[in-house]
Amino acid sequence: MSKMNQDTGKLEENIEIHMHEHEQQDSDEHHHDKPVEDDEIKDWQKKLVGAWVFVVPIAFFMFSERIFGIKPVSEIFMTILLLFFGFPVIFIFGWQTIKAGIRGLFTFYFNMDSLIALGTLVAYLTGILSLFSSIQDYSGVSSMIMAFYITGKYVEARARGKASQEIKKLMELGAKKARILRKNREEAEIDVNGIKIGDILVVRPGEKIPTDGIVLKGESSVDESMVTGESLPVDKTKGGNVIGSTINQDGILYIKATKIGKDTFLANIIRLVEEASSEKVPIQVLADKITGIFVPSILILAIITFAAWALFFSSLSKAIAVGVSVLVIACPCALGLATPTALMVGSGMGAKRGILIRKGEAMQTMRKVKYIIFDKTGTITKGKPEVSGIESNVKENYLLEIASSLEKLSEHPIAHAIVEKANIKKYREVKNFKILRGRGIEGKIGKKTVVIGNRNLMAEKKISVDAFEDAIDNFESGGKTTMIVSEDSKAIGVIAVSDALKEDSREAVALLRNSGYETVMITGDNEKTANAIAREVGITSVIANVLPENKARKVQELQQKGFVAFVGDGINDAPALKQSNVGIAMGTGTDIAIESGDIILARGSLTGVVHAINLSKATFRKIKQNLFWAFAYNTIAIPIAVAGILNPVFAEIAMALSSITVVTNANLLRNKKI
Repeated sequence: MSKMNQDTGKLEENIEIHMHEHEQQDSDEHHHDKPVEDDEIKDWQKKLVGAWVFVVPIAFFMFSERIFGIKPVSEIFMTILLLFFGFPVIFIFGWQTIKAGIRGLFTFYFNMDSLIALGTLVAYLTGILSLFSSIQDYSGVSSMIMAFYITGKYVEARARGKASQEIKKLMELGAKKARILRKNREEAEIDVNGIKIGDILVVRPGEKIPTDGIVLKGESSVDESMVTGESLPVDKTKGGNVIGSTINQDGILYIKATKIGKDTFLANIIRLVEEASSEKVPIQVLADKITGIFVPSILILAIITFAAWALFFSSLSKAIAVGVSVLVIACPCALGLATPTALMVGSGMGAKRGILIRKGEAMQTMRKVKYIIFDKTGTITKGKPEVSGIESNVKENYLLEIASSLEKLSEHPIAHAIVEKANIKKYREVKNFKILRGRGIEGKIGKKTVVIGNRNLMAEKKISVDAFEDAIDNFESGGKTTMIVSEDSKAIGVIAVSDALKEDSREAVALLRNSGYETVMITGDNEKTANAIAREVGITSVIANVLPENKARKVQELQQKGFVAFVGDGINDAPALKQSNVGIAMGTGTDIAIESGDIILARGSLTGVVHAINLSKATFRKIKQNLFWAFAYNTIAIPIAVAGILNPVFAEIAMALSSITVVTNANLLRNKKI
C-alpha cells in the first residue's frame, strides 16, 4: 500500500470516529449580521428626511418677507400653517425625544432630552398662544430646533458608525460558506451557520477556515493576523488547533469542528469589543452624576432667566426666546458621547491588533500603574521547556526511564520536557502517584519510592543533595530549573530544564523600564535560577520560590506601594490577575483564557503589553479631551444664551456641532501610533 493510501485510510478511520460522534444539535449562532449602528443610522435618516420635508416650507413662510419681500399669507393664517407643518416634525419625527424628555421631567430622572423637549414644546406653545394674545410666535423656531436636533443625531449616528467600523470589520471576517465531508466521503458546500460540532471540514489553500477546530489531516501554514496582529503565518499539522476566519495558505487541511456560533474565538472577540465599548469607566460615571445635577440646574436657570427678562425688560416674547435658547444650548449631548465613542474606537483598534479590552475601566486605571509584575513561564519565556542538562550517579537511561514514568502522569510543562527527552515506548507502572503542588511529584515504582522535585521538596523529605550540590549550582547559575530525582530517600540524579526567552522579551522590558515602570518577575523557581533569567531579560526585581496560590498575596503586598499590573498566562495566574489593578492575560489561539484578565493579548508576545498600555493611555486621553471640550462648550455657551445674544435656532445648531466635534475627536485616535 502506498503512503498516500495509508494516509487516506487513516483519515477515513478518523472520520468514522469523529463524524457525528455527537447527536446533531441545533447551532446556537452568534448573530452579528447587522450592527446596531446601521439600524440607528437608518432610523435617524428617515426622521431627518421627514422632518425637513415639513421644515423647508416652514422656513419659506418665515423668511420669505425678509429675504424676498413677499408676504404670502396673513399673520394669523401663517401661524396656523406653522403649527400645522410643525406638528409632524415635533410630535411624529421628534416624538421619541419629546416622550423621553417629558418622562424625565415627571419622574425627576432628568436627561439630555428633557431640555430639548421642554424647549421645543414651549416654543411650539407660543404659536397657539399668539392666536389669542400679543405674544410672538416661535412655533416655526420650535420645528427648526427639532429638525436641527434630528440632523445632529443623524450625523452623530454616522460618526459613531465610523467609530465602530473595526467591529464591523471583525464581523465581515467570518467565512460565509463551508465545505464538509459527508459520510459517503463526498464533499458538500453549506452555509457556515449549518456547521455542527464534529463535522469534518475540508479547507483548501487560500480559503478561510470556517470555524474553530482541530486538524485531523494535512499540513499547511495559516495566516492568523486577524487574531494576533502577527503578519507571519503559523504552521499547522495534525492535532493543531485552528481558529475560524483565519486563512489557510498552502496545503489542504481536514478539520474537525470543535466550536460553532457564539462559542468561536471570533465571536468572543466581537463580544468583548462590544462590551468594552458600552462599559462605563469611573470618569464616565462621574460625568453622568454631573449631568444628573446639571440638567435640573439648567431648568432652574432657564426659569430664572425667563423671569428676569420678563421683569426687567418687560418683554414676554423675548423672555421666552431667551429661556428656550438656554434650554437648547445647554443640552449636554456631547457629555454623553465623550466616553463611549472613545472607548468604541480604542477597543476596535485593539481588536485589530490582537489586544482585547475586556474591561473599559482598565484604560483609566492603567495611567496609575507603577509596578508591572510578570509571571515567568509562558510570559517572559516561551513556556516550552527542554531538558538541557543531566547529572547522574546511575545510568542516564535508567534515570530518564523512572523520571519520565512519573512525569507522564503530570501536566506540568517541565514534566512534558522530561517525557519528551526520555522518548521511550514503554513506561514503568506507577502506584500512589501524588502531585506536590509547587514542589514536585512522588510515586512508587515496584517497591521503590521515587520523589522528583526541587530543593524545598528534598529538604521536606529529608533527602540529602550534597553529592549534586556543585551540579545544581552550575545549572541554576545558568538560569536552568533543576529537578532532583531520588529513589528510596537517596538522590540519584539531577535533570536541568531550561525555557528559552521569547524573542521580544528583552525589548518589551526595556521599553517599559524606559517609560518609568518598575518591572518585577514572579516565579516558583529558586532565587539563583530566577535571578539568572531576570538578568538576561533586564528585570532587576525578582520574587522567587512562590507557589501558584501565593502569587495573589504577593501582588497584594506590592499594591501597598502603588498600583500593579500583572501579566500572566491567564490560566494558572487567574487569582493574581484578578487581584491586580490591571490584569493582562497572555494567550494564543483558542486556548486564550478570555475571562481571566482586564486586557487580553491574543498574541503571546510581550511587546503586546507595551502596545496595550499605550492604547489604554491614548484612549483615556481622548476621553479626557472629549469631556473637557464638552464642559468648556457649555461653560462658554450658557452665559451667551442668558445674555439674550443667541437665537434659539442657532443655539440648536451650535449644540449639534458640539456633539459632532466630540465624536470626530474620538475618531482621531485612529491616527495614534501605539
